[in-house]
Amino acid sequence: MKALPLFALTSLSLLPLSSYAVPLNDDFSVAVDLTLASDYRTRGISQTLNDPAAQAGLTLAHSSGLYIGAWSSNVDFGGDLKTRQEVDYYAGWLWQATEAVSLDLGYIKYAYPKESQFNQSEVYGILGAYGVKLGAYYSSDAPGEDSKQSSMYSYIGYETELPFESGLKLRYGNMDFKDPHMYSSSGHGDASYREWEVKVTHNLAGVVLGLSYIDTDVSKTECQSNWGYKDVCSATLVASINKSF
Repeated sequence: MKALPLFALTSLSLLPLSSYAVPLNDDFSVAVDLTLASDYRTRGISQTLNDPAAQAGLTLAHSSGLYIGAWSSNVDFGGDLKTRQEVDYYAGWLWQATEAVSLDLGYIKYAYPKESQFNQSEVYGILGAYGVKLGAYYSSDAPGEDSKQSSMYSYIGYETELPFESGLKLRYGNMDFKDPHMYSSSGHGDASYREWEVKVTHNLAGVVLGLSYIDTDVSKTECQSNWGYKDVCSATLVASINKSF
């Protein structure tokens, strides 16, 4: 079976909230986000066969809370798949009730040049309150083995500041497909899996250094049955460097 890419908005959803946004006038601001990472992991699964990734995003935001943007990363799904890039286009509305409470609603389109069968769209909602985040992403056209299908990704997360310009981010998520995607050695098919991440960051002269521990409950056999490789779902450490302005 061809590897089926998985998607997330974990980095994109932070752009409209970025304190580094540059004002253009009284109503509009723009945020640029650049990242180098030792691996591109989305919902626990490597999108680069455990290789490094270079990523860039641009968001234009209005004082009303409306925003639009685009984000891109290199990808590698192996085999004879030709795509080497993911390009995401998104639009949404961010309601900032207070400094500590927010609601982010939006739509995102994922595109893969030369492999359009992986293209899909999602609608999402993220509720943030005092460092806690609850998020959900729904797709009605997720890639399937024979045809498009529906999928739902949901998570709970927590972010807090630490001393010395450092931070801690936690996430526990559940990815649920309509049909079974992963098969064990006994032939049992599973339509969902869990994933989690613990990330420590440090701001060094305006550049954010990150180190994440990422893991899933997908076995090596299940991983190979769907993504074609045993090690793209396993526990890993991901180092990153990020600059926003």
